[in-house]
Amino acid sequence: MRFSVLFLFLFIPFNGFIFGQSEDGLSFVLPKKVGMDAKKLNRVDQKMEELIKEGRLAGGIVVVARKGKVVHFGTYGKRDLENDLPIKRDTIFRIYSMTKSITSVAALMLNEEGKLNLDDPLSQYFPPLKKMKVLEKGKLVEMVREVTIADLLRHTSGLTYGRTPHKEINQAHKDGGVLDRDKKLVPMINGMNKVPLLFQPGSDWVYGCSTDVLGGVVEVASGMPLDQFLQERIFKPLKMEDTGFYVPPSKADRFSANYNYRGGKLSLKDDSKTSKYLEDPAFKSGGGGLCSTAPDYMRFLLMIENGGKWDGKKYLKKKSVKLMTTNQVSKEAGWVTFGNQIREGVGYGHGFSVRVKMSEWDPDRRVGEYGWGGAASTHYWISPKDNLVVLTLEQVMPYSFNTEWALKGLIYDALLD
Repeated sequence: MRFSVLFLFLFIPFNGFIFGQSEDGLSFVLPKKVGMDAKKLNRVDQKMEELIKEGRLAGGIVVVARKGKVVHFGTYGKRDLENDLPIKRDTIFRIYSMTKSITSVAALMLNEEGKLNLDDPLSQYFPPLKKMKVLEKGKLVEMVREVTIADLLRHTSGLTYGRTPHKEINQAHKDGGVLDRDKKLVPMINGMNKVPLLFQPGSDWVYGCSTDVLGGVVEVASGMPLDQFLQERIFKPLKMEDTGFYVPPSKADRFSANYNYRGGKLSLKDDSKTSKYLEDPAFKSGGGGLCSTAPDYMRFLLMIENGGKWDGKKYLKKKSVKLMTTNQVSKEAGWVTFGNQIREGVGYGHGFSVRVKMSEWDPDRRVGEYGWGGAASTHYWISPKDNLVVLTLEQVMPYSFNTEWALKGLIYDALLD
């Protein structure tokens, strides 16, 4: 059922990567070497097996790193229940909105190079978006100011996902084919001029297609297709060899199925053998289109946690990482909100949510903790003051906090200093 780093220790003479780098580029150490309790980390395995036994998830992966070193890498359950295929270290997952942080890094790279400015108006890259309208009390009104690149990064643009209480916005999304996998990126952006903004830019926060639009900005500013830019500037140097906008035939046997969890039961939602993710899409979604593996994404997170550096190469300056990992949303805009759910104390930086103060929302969090998740219940969080990075991967929809909330307190409790 599971395969954890504690099991790996038994085979040091054979593969020799626990006290150095593994074949997938991660450095492993005994938990006590970086101030963590191995016995308490065992509770992570127990909890994951419990969630699987209860039928809440088919399988998953949990990776825990401290001070840049991996202390726990557990694999659990099945990637394909119907065919009895186990989760493995290199299983490929749909990471959905965990794509957003990668696209945000791409934009901040271009900002450092002077190819875009965070205060640039969106119309500088897509002129048709200069005349976007704002929906106010059922009427379309002019923007007080234009959407900026910073608005896209922190989700203060007013752009939504077309799943709002406002039929005008939802219908405009539908009519324009916004976020259509079969539609190329630039035409998708040009169709956005007919989609009303939910509020005046900068005045509030809403989770939406801002990062998808940001992917278009990256294309224009860099002069490269989004997937090519990510491949050359992020994936290749970070050795994220299994990360991309689709799963090629040579890797399809490692792709996980995706499941619905409703009425206390799991049912197949997306068969890994017939999934749309097996085909290269025309529209490369910078907000939610990537697939990846635990080792790939963990290297990306460790680069961020290390101030923008990894394995001797600098990807971002520390000031850019600070913009990503500290709240950039004004007090007037309030906290991160989903419908009637207000995540009190949680703000948003240029790519991650950020815990600003403690509240009853997710009480096991730490102030300063940043992270995000994906629609299939994947999640990650980083606590800077604890030098702690945690990644959890599974494939269950709709999004559930089950794994994150079940493990967070256990993992923090395993800290010795």
